[in-house]
Amino acid sequence: MVRIALPDNTQLDFEGPVTALQVAEKIGPGLAKAALAAKVNGQIIDLTATIDHDTAIELITAKSDPEAALDLIRHSCAHIMAQAICRLFPETKLVYGPTVENGFYYDLDLTRPLSPEDFPAIEEEMAAIVKADLPFNRYEMPRDKAMAKLQAEGNRYKIDNAQRAQGDTLSFYTTGPVGNGNFEDLCLGPHLPRTGCVGAFKVMSVAGAYFHGDANEKMLQRVYGTAFADKKELKQYLNLLEEAKKRDHRTLGRQLDLFSFHEEGPGFAFYHPNGMIVWNQMLDYWREEHRKTGYCEISTPIILNEKLWHQSGHWDNYKENMYFVNIDETDYAVKPMNCPGGCLVYKSHPHSYRELPMRVAELGLVHRHEASGVLHGLFRVRRFTQDDAHIYCTPDQIKDEIIGVIDLTLKIYETFGLTDCHLELSTMPEKHIGSDEIWQKATDALKDALAAKNIDYAVNPGDGAFYGPKIDFHIRDCLQRSWQLGTIQLDFSMPERFDLTYVDRDNTEKRPVMIHRAILGSLDRFLGIIIEHYGGAFPLWLAPEQARIMPISEKTNEFAESVFQRLKKAGLRCTCDKADDKINSKIKRAHGLKIPYMLVTGPAEQEADSVAVRVRGGNQQKTVTIDEFIKVAQKEIEQRSISLLLA
Repeated sequence: MVRIALPDNTQLDFEGPVTALQVAEKIGPGLAKAALAAKVNGQIIDLTATIDHDTAIELITAKSDPEAALDLIRHSCAHIMAQAICRLFPETKLVYGPTVENGFYYDLDLTRPLSPEDFPAIEEEMAAIVKADLPFNRYEMPRDKAMAKLQAEGNRYKIDNAQRAQGDTLSFYTTGPVGNGNFEDLCLGPHLPRTGCVGAFKVMSVAGAYFHGDANEKMLQRVYGTAFADKKELKQYLNLLEEAKKRDHRTLGRQLDLFSFHEEGPGFAFYHPNGMIVWNQMLDYWREEHRKTGYCEISTPIILNEKLWHQSGHWDNYKENMYFVNIDETDYAVKPMNCPGGCLVYKSHPHSYRELPMRVAELGLVHRHEASGVLHGLFRVRRFTQDDAHIYCTPDQIKDEIIGVIDLTLKIYETFGLTDCHLELSTMPEKHIGSDEIWQKATDALKDALAAKNIDYAVNPGDGAFYGPKIDFHIRDCLQRSWQLGTIQLDFSMPERFDLTYVDRDNTEKRPVMIHRAILGSLDRFLGIIIEHYGGAFPLWLAPEQARIMPISEKTNEFAESVFQRLKKAGLRCTCDKADDKINSKIKRAHGLKIPYMLVTGPAEQEADSVAVRVRGGNQQKTVTIDEFIKVAQKEIEQRSISLLLA
C-alpha cells in the first residue's frame, strides 16, 4: 500500500504504486484537469511519474503555484518550438533549450540562417502542435544504452550534453507516443502533461551563440521565445517590451544630453554636464546617508603593483578580467575591485577593539575587461564606479552590522523609488579560497542576520564570491524587470591574507572580520536603471533642469528674466527660454526634454508676481505666486520626493 499525504493534512491510500495524475483524479475531476505537475520532497515531477512509497505530495496548478506553472509552460514550449523548427527545417541539429527569465531559448545548428521573417511560420507550426494536444512522455535508459543510441543518431551536441549529465540513467521526452517517429529530445524534465496545456507563446528573436560559450566552437543559432498562461498575460508582457524600447537609456541619454560613447573608448562612458548633475545628486544623497550611519570615506589608487593581486587572490581567480601595465620595468594591474587597497589603508596603523566596527566607504573607479560583444550602454561597461564599503568588525558584531547594511540599503532604494526588492543568499562556489569551516561560519552569520530581520530570501547554491558567501539585493523596476544591485559579502579570508589585526580586550592580536558591501553596485549601471525606471522623467531632486521659464512674448522677457534670477538664487536649476517662438513650441520643447516644471509668464502673471505652472506630462496650468512655487519646489527637493507636488 502507498499512503499519500496532501497539503491539507488529509491522506489517501492506494493499493500499489500510483501516479500524481491518479492522485489528482481521486481528489476530483476538476483538479485532474487543472493539474500540470506535482511536487514531492521539494522536487517537481511529471504527473505521470510513478510514486511507489509513502510521501507527501503537492499538486501544481496555474493558480496554486504560478511561478512553477510558468516555468513548466516555458520549458515545454521550448520543446514545441524545437519540434516546429525541425518540421520546417529537417536538417536542424538540436543542442539544448532551457528556460530563462521571461522566456526560453533553443540553441540549434542549422546552416540556413533564421530571421524574423521565419517566425510566423515557426509560430504557425507550434500552434498546430499545441492544437494536436499531444502527450509529453518520459522514458529512461541505462547510461550505456542511451549513449549508444545517441552515438548512432550522430548529434555530437546531444552526446556532449549526455556526457556532462550525472547519474546511471538518462531521460528522454517525446511529444506523442514513444517511438513512431515522434519528436524526441534528451531532457531532465519535468514537462506539462500535454502540448495543449501551453497557453500563449511568441518567437521573439534569434542571435548567435557558441556551444557552452566556447569561442573555439562553431557559432550556433539561438532562437528566443516566451510563453504565458494566457493571451492576456502575453499581451501585457509585449506591451511592457514596447514601453522598454521607449525607455532605452541609450536613446534617452542622447535625447537628454546625459552621456555618450565613442569608438575611441569602447565600453567607457563620457558624461555630459546634464549627466554629471544627475550623477552628483546621486552621490550627494549617498554621502549624506553614509555620514548619518557612521561611515568614513577613503580613496585608493587605480593602479597597484601586481604582487598585491597575487596576495589578494584576484590573480588566481580574476586575472582574465583585469588590465595590466608595466611601469619602470615593474608590472602593475588596473584595479578591478577596491578591496585590496582598502586593506592597505586599514593596515597603515594599528587598531584597537575600541575602534571596531570601522565602516569605511569608497566611491572607487574600477576597470574590468569585458568582451566587446557584451558591452551594452551603461549596463555593461569596462570602466565604472562602485559604491564600495568595507566594514571591519569583531565576530560578535557581524549580525548587527549586516542588519545595519540591510536597513541602509532598503532606505536608499526607497528614496530612488525602488521599493520592490527581494534578497538571495549565495553559498560557497566550486572555485574559492578559505576552509569549509570558515565558509560555514560565514554563511551561518548571514542567515542569522536575515532571520533577525525576518526577511524572506532565496538560497542560490554555489554562487558566492570566491572569498565568501553573500547576500544579493534584487529590485524590480516599473516594467517588472529584475536587477541585481546591492551585495553584502562576508570575508574571513582576506584579513588572513593581508595579516589584518586589532588588539582585543585581553591585549592579544585578533583578526577582524571583513564585510564587503555595495548598495547601488555600479553607479553607471544604476544610472542606466533609473533612467529607464523613470523614462528620463526624473524626480525634481534628480532632474538636470528642474524648471524652465517661458515668456509668452518679448513683452514679458524682462519679467521672465527676473523670475529666472529669483529661482536661481533660491538654488533651483532652471533656464529661461526667450527664443522668438510661439509658447506652444516652447512647451513642446520643454516636454521633449522632460523638464518637471514649465513656468509660463505673460502680462497677467507679471501683474500678480506669479507664474502659470505646467507640470511635465500634463496640459493643465496652475497659477501660483513665485514665492509659493519656490517654497513648494524647495520642499520637494529637500524631501527627495518621487512625485511632483504641484501635479
